[in-house]
Amino acid sequence: MSATLLLNVRHPVATDAFVEMVVWRLPSPLSGSRHDYKYRLALVVNGICVLRYDNEPGKGDHKHMGEEEVPYPFTTPQTLLDDFWKDVDIWRA
Repeated sequence: MSATLLLNVRHPVATDAFVEMVVWRLPSPLSGSRHDYKYRLALVVNGICVLRYDNEPGKGDHKHMGEEEVPYPFTTPQTLLDDFWKDVDIWRA
């Protein structure tokens, strides 16, 4: 079985910013993850990624806020999206 694309969208959030969200369901978890999702959620402002949630083989789930990278406690895809949008809203405030 191959990966299944669940979400692939791009939304403008300001004249100089957009959000891009891509989520795949994998046949088995990535190394470093306990779930079967691969994702990349990003907020890009003036061509610079200022916020990104993603998971990589060996690194597991984490988020980037500017230059800082911190672990992200993934629970469900819906919670992932909710947490990401909360951080986007904080940036927009």
